[in-house]
Amino acid sequence: MFRPDIVPQALPIPGGGLCLVFDDILLEPERWRSRAAEFGAQFEPPQHNAYPGRELRLPDTVTAALLGTVSPWLRHHFGIARIVDGYCRLSMVTLAPEQLTPAQSLCHRDRLQAPPGTLPLASVLYLFDDPPLGGTHFFRPILEKAPLTQLLIDSNRMEAEAFFQHYRLSRGYMTNSNAYFEKVLTVSARYNRMIVYPGMKFHSGDIGRPEALTEDPLTGRLTFNGFFTGTMA
Repeated sequence: MFRPDIVPQALPIPGGGLCLVFDDILLEPERWRSRAAEFGAQFEPPQHNAYPGRELRLPDTVTAALLGTVSPWLRHHFGIARIVDGYCRLSMVTLAPEQLTPAQSLCHRDRLQAPPGTLPLASVLYLFDDPPLGGTHFFRPILEKAPLTQLLIDSNRMEAEAFFQHYRLSRGYMTNSNAYFEKVLTVSARYNRMIVYPGMKFHSGDIGRPEALTEDPLTGRLTFNGFFTGTMA
């Protein structure tokens, strides 16, 4: 399933943290796209997150296989002693910019907080061969903690038009710096490339060509996403 001899490139994220880049990680990536197309009708809107599209939970055996491949590198680069929980899913960004909520129009974190001694990690494996469909941007907040927290709360509670007017923001995918966040790193999409990064880092998909988004796994922005919590060594 995954290349056993994979060696990642470690990219520093300005402001702290690393992004690991694993190129050509799947042994047969085309099989994943074919299976995604086969089960396309089972992709559903998310129930517990604000992902702007559809997703399909993967079996725990897939998660175990991924962790068996990358765990030594998580230990080496992040100081992870062991993974205590995690899951994987296939995902497709499908929403048009005008359909996005305020929260979806901002960069985000995959985990808001973590118990002491743990580190949340996230991964994205690009399963599309059209790079302009988008890699991943990383951001750091410009605001102090209190106003940043208020911005994030308001993005989930305020009426959309009131939020955009109050904060002078526009509805749409976040691809550049604004008055609240500075873009510090972009990892370009590449077919069969996977990135792993701390889940509490602000990031967003580099959706620079939203008109190309589709619900077809063979042509759309199909990704394999993982979310894990590790205990520190």
